[in-house]
Amino acid sequence: MLALSLSLPLLCACVCVCVSHRHTLPASQWEEAAGKSPEWYRGTLGDGRPVIIYHHGNVGTRAKKNRVELLKLLSAADYHVLSLDYRGFGDSSGEPSEAGLTSDALYLYQWVKQQNRESFVCLWGHSLGSGVVTNAAVRLQEQGSPADAVVLEGPYTRMREVVAIHPLTKLYNFLPGFESLIWHILEKNNIEFANDKNLKTLTSPLLILHSEDDNIVPYQMGLKLHQISVQARKEHDIDAPVEMVSYAANLGYSHNRIYLDPNLANVVRGFLQRLRQ
Repeated sequence: MLALSLSLPLLCACVCVCVSHRHTLPASQWEEAAGKSPEWYRGTLGDGRPVIIYHHGNVGTRAKKNRVELLKLLSAADYHVLSLDYRGFGDSSGEPSEAGLTSDALYLYQWVKQQNRESFVCLWGHSLGSGVVTNAAVRLQEQGSPADAVVLEGPYTRMREVVAIHPLTKLYNFLPGFESLIWHILEKNNIEFANDKNLKTLTSPLLILHSEDDNIVPYQMGLKLHQISVQARKEHDIDAPVEMVSYAANLGYSHNRIYLDPNLANVVRGFLQRLRQ
């Protein structure tokens, strides 16, 4: 698997933040890419193949095993894949915040479009990344440049609801005032990541992937988001598709192993091809 790692400087509120991302090439270009320059890599983004920008969850970096395996799968399916580490993650500088992570996602999306305005760009968000992606997608829509497609893997309704049932939170819920403290921290830092709210207005084509045995984000949250999106598009007469793929609990994919689905590449390919016909 051939890839190039780069850091993009982002000037925000008079503070320069360097956001690191990795460009994994489509498998068909691996041999040709040997020894090529960053400029050559950038030029490939306009070759007509879809570009998937992957936004990971809240633990670790883009180098975590499940993330690397997904990137390999998407590369083998002949997609460009850009995976970023948000500010404060991996080798990216700065302090993480909801506004900051959303800005990072917007910046990378706009950078890809600057390389070639015709590039088909899909935003993919896993877990925490689902909130980053829907925030960014709604913002792009408001700016008149909606994302070409959105994929949400193991998404939650909103941060407050998933934190309340997180396994680590449950360990300390017996402490007096612990729950109130958590809410105070989220509110003080303006952390909402409201997927449910965002999907009421999002018009981009949407694919949701969720495993019934997800032990971090309940499967019911994915179902609820699907229902919200379907209903909103029906009410507003929006034709863009909403699809959901559910994985049976006995498969054991849980929260981080949907990449093990041997049919995942076909699921993604079918979804994106239908949009480009």
